[in-house]
Amino acid sequence: PAVVDGVVYVGSWDRYLYAVDAATGNLRWRYLIGDGVGSPSVVDGVFYVGSANGYLYALDAVSGELRWQYETGDSVYSSPAVVDGVVYFGSIDDYLYAVDATAGNLRWQYETGDNVESPAVVDGVVYVGSWDRYLYALDAVSGELRWQYETGDSVYSSPAVVDGVVYFGSEDGYLYAVDTRGR
Repeated sequence: PAVVDGVVYVGSWDRYLYAVDAATGNLRWRYLIGDGVGSPSVVDGVFYVGSANGYLYALDAVSGELRWQYETGDSVYSSPAVVDGVVYFGSIDDYLYAVDATAGNLRWQYETGDNVESPAVVDGVVYVGSWDRYLYALDAVSGELRWQYETGDSVYSSPAVVDGVVYFGSEDGYLYAVDTRGR
């Protein structure tokens, strides 16, 4: 769940999105999407969440009204990263997407060789792992590849970026610490 301003925002495999008062547990609203969901993000009054039905949803965090939805080619379990008016998220259709946070229009997409996990966006760079064994670093504005780092197996984890180092795990059993310049 995401907790913002005393409200717990969560999706469920019962096919609903929920906003629940953190202090009382009372339901503020719920929204039927028709399939299971991933982990949400709440930024600037908007609740963003992906679903197994292949859509990323943007709902008004106060009312629960749908603002827009963006269709991908397959399930979206990635947690969206929202930075500078852009929503970045992965799909199991092998793409990382960058979508305008206000209107839901595609800015760019980048194809990896397999399922794409949850991204991190730091200093104009999107870092994201893929089941194709790589961690990717992409320009946040253009989507152009800056570098990629190969591991011994699928990269399921979400990267964390601290002090010029990207930390992430791989199915090969290793924790990696890679310089943000790809070294």
